[in-house]
Amino acid sequence: MTIHSLNTKRASRSAESRVAAQDWRALVSELNAQGCAVMPGLLSPEECAEIASLYPHEEHFRSHVVMARHGFGKGEYRYFRYPLPDLIEGLRTELYPRLATVANDWNEKMGVALRYPADHAAFLKRCHDEGQTKPTPLLLQYGPGDFNCLHQDLYGALAFPLQVAILLSEPGEDFTGGEFVLTEQRPRMQSRAEVVPLKRGDAVIFAVHNRPVEGTRGYYRVNLRHGVSRLRSGQRHTVGIIFHDAK
Repeated sequence: MTIHSLNTKRASRSAESRVAAQDWRALVSELNAQGCAVMPGLLSPEECAEIASLYPHEEHFRSHVVMARHGFGKGEYRYFRYPLPDLIEGLRTELYPRLATVANDWNEKMGVALRYPADHAAFLKRCHDEGQTKPTPLLLQYGPGDFNCLHQDLYGALAFPLQVAILLSEPGEDFTGGEFVLTEQRPRMQSRAEVVPLKRGDAVIFAVHNRPVEGTRGYYRVNLRHGVSRLRSGQRHTVGIIFHDAK
């Protein structure tokens, strides 16, 4: 499959079938328990290589960020411009409705009034009405010694509470180190760290900002951040699918 030549209709069908093939009962259970869950083999090795190969071609992107210049860590990333590559657009569209169900359940448990529409286009319209019109899916590139500091991808007043990162490189072959890390701060407790093992083509769904945790007196809100540990060797590419747009 060649991303450049895929038309939108074909890409949407491909995204729909591969998203539907995941075990969503298990994924939702893991999201509720841990704040993250892994979708194995969401992309093929060929698709991973095709997406990673876009990185040097500036015509696909709206901006380029060198992390060290902003204190974000070391490494770099590029935000895609609209229109997104068809496969990424298709995955963004097909993943959103399933995650919106989780997001609405979380908001109910946390006492947050906001609810998310079932259709991604309707949610993007809300973003654009708020002045958030810039696409946020991005392609990240790390080399030896690079890392990504713990952070939250919010980008504006309206933020969808879940996002997805897909590893495009093979651990142990293309790079060493560079683990995906999620931390969770619970009230009056020390932070909990979760290191998520991924293979090439695997995707991790994770909480962007807050999620509910059940306690003895009902649900309470915890705060999350994510990052990437130091790369020991090689090169690592990741594509990030964020569902809200940016100001």
